[in-house]
Amino acid sequence: MNTVNSVAIIGAGNMGSGIAQKSAQEQFDVQMVDREKQWVDRGEKIISDFLEEAIQRRIFKPEKVEEIKNRITGVVGTENVAPDTDLVIEAVFEDFEIKKNVFNILDQVCDEKTILASNTSSLSVNELAKATGRPEKFVGLHFFYHPAKNRLIEIIPAETTSQESLAAVEQYCKTMGKVVIICKDRPGFVVNRFFVPWLNEACHLVDEGVASIAQIDAVAEKAFNIGMGPFALMNLTGPSIALHATNYLAEQLNCTRYYGAECLKNTIANSGMWDIDQNIECDDETSKIIRERLLGQVFAVSAQIVEEEICSIEDVDRGAKVGLRWAEGPFEIANRIGIEEAKNMATEYAKLAKFDLPLWINEKEGMFNFNYIDTRLEGEIATIVINRPEAMNALNEKVVEQLGEVLDELNSNGEISTIVIEGAGKAFIAGADVKYFVDKIREDSIKDIYDFTSYGHEVLNKLENSSKTTIALTTGLALGGGLELALSCDYRIGTRRSQFRFPETSIGIFPGLGGTQRTPRICGIEASRYAVLAGNFLDSNVASALGIITHLTDPAKINQIVISLSKEGKPENKYPSKPKNEDHPVSIFAKEFYSNENMDEIMSGNIPENFNGDQKLASRQIKSLGYTAPIALRIADDLLNQAVETGEDLDAGLEKELSNLDAIFQSKDALEGLSALIEGRRPTYTNS
Repeated sequence: MNTVNSVAIIGAGNMGSGIAQKSAQEQFDVQMVDREKQWVDRGEKIISDFLEEAIQRRIFKPEKVEEIKNRITGVVGTENVAPDTDLVIEAVFEDFEIKKNVFNILDQVCDEKTILASNTSSLSVNELAKATGRPEKFVGLHFFYHPAKNRLIEIIPAETTSQESLAAVEQYCKTMGKVVIICKDRPGFVVNRFFVPWLNEACHLVDEGVASIAQIDAVAEKAFNIGMGPFALMNLTGPSIALHATNYLAEQLNCTRYYGAECLKNTIANSGMWDIDQNIECDDETSKIIRERLLGQVFAVSAQIVEEEICSIEDVDRGAKVGLRWAEGPFEIANRIGIEEAKNMATEYAKLAKFDLPLWINEKEGMFNFNYIDTRLEGEIATIVINRPEAMNALNEKVVEQLGEVLDELNSNGEISTIVIEGAGKAFIAGADVKYFVDKIREDSIKDIYDFTSYGHEVLNKLENSSKTTIALTTGLALGGGLELALSCDYRIGTRRSQFRFPETSIGIFPGLGGTQRTPRICGIEASRYAVLAGNFLDSNVASALGIITHLTDPAKINQIVISLSKEGKPENKYPSKPKNEDHPVSIFAKEFYSNENMDEIMSGNIPENFNGDQKLASRQIKSLGYTAPIALRIADDLLNQAVETGEDLDAGLEKELSNLDAIFQSKDALEGLSALIEGRRPTYTNS
């Protein structure tokens, strides 16, 4: 497979510079290209200003910013792009002829292996592909503004795009930490297909005299549970962009309702910005009209998107939540307000827009069910994708249930030799859904927590005891339950972006999905105390040294390692009970600091008197332990010790872990720690 290590961005404006910056942040070699030096310089200044702000906000250290800048090379003229560049992304003005001219130059300049991509929000990818000399190595990309911040990206393969090219671009996007939606080449793709007409429909409401701009924004914010209404959003991105996009959709979809409303055209002609006053109050009848019109538009168009097989209902909602930062997607909102009411709203809008509502939505009964587990088969290798990136793939009842069902299917499939698990977006799995625990504690339903966790053990044991080779692609963030799921696999592949942590003791609980039992069996009791008790963040190098990561590699080599491990089969010794690299500084520190003879003093909040190692690191450990819930810390410590006592009998150790669930979740500290996490505050523990 082609892999992407170097990229060139054609266009150094706001979008192009943002793509260049994000690519450099993720350690790609980047060329930022424009027609004249002044535009390249401007792009570099945009990046410099953005990164300076990141320093001020303590997102990056100054030395990190210099590393990022040093990966970006300014280039004047498309003809001067390095021929051996792996991927070239065109990010110029949204004009077909301009883009076509850029690709004509790139076809002549670039090697045969180079993949070409267009960052477009509206133009036909199939037509653009035909305009290049390498249609099989062409793909559409729709980055969302700002590319360095917004996690969503739509990948639009042309009909001619090869699977190899698509896979290489998808891997590039995943390495960038993007939430990927692969969609069909239809006008507006996914998000803009429903979002742009939504903006225009708000303008129609003004033209019709239904309400004022401020009133429409206020009702929309409440109806959609969003922070900014359509007019405030247009002021942020530019009303002229909305007009251009909605007129394009009107032409392509032959829908006159989508042509720019009069007030939108007038605003652009006069001031270019909406004047939003403070008069947001309106009567119930007016509010009802606004709410039903805007919701109906989104429901109707979202139904069309699914009908045309552009993407799934899950991806429509994902686009809204990740790309637009809505709290809920269209189909989730429909579930909340009721399917019949949503259908009625959609029907009324379809009449207004003069199109037929898709039959499938008319016939829909009952709530929408969402699938969060995707599976693909390639030869003997099955890949499971936990696809809930809008919640960083957090484990809830539905995700765990669906994962269990998929694992049963794959474990019984005689043609499969290997099961690979990965997470969509920047996280592998960022733990369990904390709100579930809080709700159950407040309902005094501790048994539900026990049953959920007990079933979680069953699901993880489907990996633990699988006859297949099991591999976790822990290429992003793996926290709590996500890390525990990874530890149940035979192998864990990590990259430079991998990060791990057991945060449980600091939020009032302990790792309850095998974390107290598998961790000591993998990296030894001392290293497991370092990881579990103090909740230390483990970067990729430390995780590799401890054995949390079994294979640390470059993102481009992941597929190669998966194939190699699939051929190699299951490991001879999954549980060595010692760090993989005992000479690593953290391995040495853990061995000396968290030794058995030191634990009484450590648990009392003191640095052991006989400890002669890194005093600064030791002090940080004591400080971290001081932030934990005392009950959770004590139980976690006991369970780690019991992992040693139960030895090779993992099932016995897991049973001991389960037997402590009632005690921890009935404690006041568990509710305090979990609630504090949701509320974004530091917990106050009472040891009760």
